[in-house]
Amino acid sequence: MTASQYGFQCEGCEDNCCKSLFFHHTFVEKAFLIHGVEQLAPDIKKEARARAVIYYNKTFPEGENPVSLKLMCPLNQDSRCLVYGYRPMICRLHGLPHELHKPGSAPFKGPGCPAGKFNETPYIPFDRTPFYKGMAKVEMKFRQKTGRLGKIKETVAQMLLF
Repeated sequence: MTASQYGFQCEGCEDNCCKSLFFHHTFVEKAFLIHGVEQLAPDIKKEARARAVIYYNKTFPEGENPVSLKLMCPLNQDSRCLVYGYRPMICRLHGLPHELHKPGSAPFKGPGCPAGKFNETPYIPFDRTPFYKGMAKVEMKFRQKTGRLGKIKETVAQMLLF
């Protein structure tokens, strides 16, 4: 909705968010993403997993700390997400000017991606906080039902491989 209010459409800019080194922190999103991958044709799935191996090996050289090389997400093919309807929340929210309200802190405000030229238009309030709170509730229910424990911090490539 906010994107349409700005008239914004993501169209392959140089600073493509699909080339950002994102870590995802919920088991429920990993399960949802993998479910989406399982819907793909076997050859497409195989190609995506091959790209994930390359991404992983370049981003995590010999198990070292990750290196952000602006590599394309392994689920992006021909400038489109193969699992668009199953993509993680940060992929859905990224790029728009926004605010985030953490208890005890001043609101954080993100400017949005440069391709949107958002500095040329008045700010349309978009608070990500309710989305994160909602995701936390969904994650808690998922963990209770599946018995998942601990933390997760994985890239899409890692989710595809492990």
